[in-house]
Amino acid sequence: MLHSVGHTEFDHAVVMVRDRLDALAPHFERQGFHLSDKAVHNLGSCNRLIVLEGTYVELLGWPEGAPPARKEIADSPFGLEALVFRTYDADATYERLKAAGFAVNPVQELTRPAMLDGQEVQARFHTVRFAEQPLPGIRMYFCRHLTPECVWSPELMAHPNGARSLLRIDARAADARAVAERLALVADVTAEAASGGWDVPLANLRIHVQQDATAVTPVLSTLTLENRDGAHYTLDTGL
Repeated sequence: MLHSVGHTEFDHAVVMVRDRLDALAPHFERQGFHLSDKAVHNLGSCNRLIVLEGTYVELLGWPEGAPPARKEIADSPFGLEALVFRTYDADATYERLKAAGFAVNPVQELTRPAMLDGQEVQARFHTVRFAEQPLPGIRMYFCRHLTPECVWSPELMAHPNGARSLLRIDARAADARAVAERLALVADVTAEAASGGWDVPLANLRIHVQQDATAVTPVLSTLTLENRDGAHYTLDTGL
């Protein structure tokens, strides 16, 4: 399912739920999504996933009543707030981003427990995070899956509502072209003019940046999903 292609792939979108993961997860289950069990990362954050073909949506937060588990998410607002690109070589991605002038942190290992064939195992990832985000208002980083079988299991991808894939991500910005070109530089692709704004074409979906004079700070707005029957709809985050 994870394969090397000529263009950067999108890995997953993050919906920030802060310390309300347990309270907000049922909102997604009522929509017919099969969520993964809650897992706690070695860095202290916790999540549940909506696993789709080749991508997923991560509901991310930290234990209720506890302080924020990680510095980079402490001030993250509720709702859709981060884009995660895929890498197959975290060290090479780190070097490319550094050479492009971005402030990046050294490659970090992230782990969390996962169930595989009825046994608890450790899902492992290498991440490349920015010391300073390339754009205000949109958190982003790169992720390499060392154990993809711990994420993309047939059981987790069987959603009662028929959800199959993530088709498009929409953002808004006062200068859509500048934001799209910045995202494209991060992803190592070329931005394209599109109706009402600019697109960032990735191997498995498009990020559309809509021209919006009121969005002085760029903001992620919606995720468009596709069902097994081909129907398209916007994810209701409830936030």
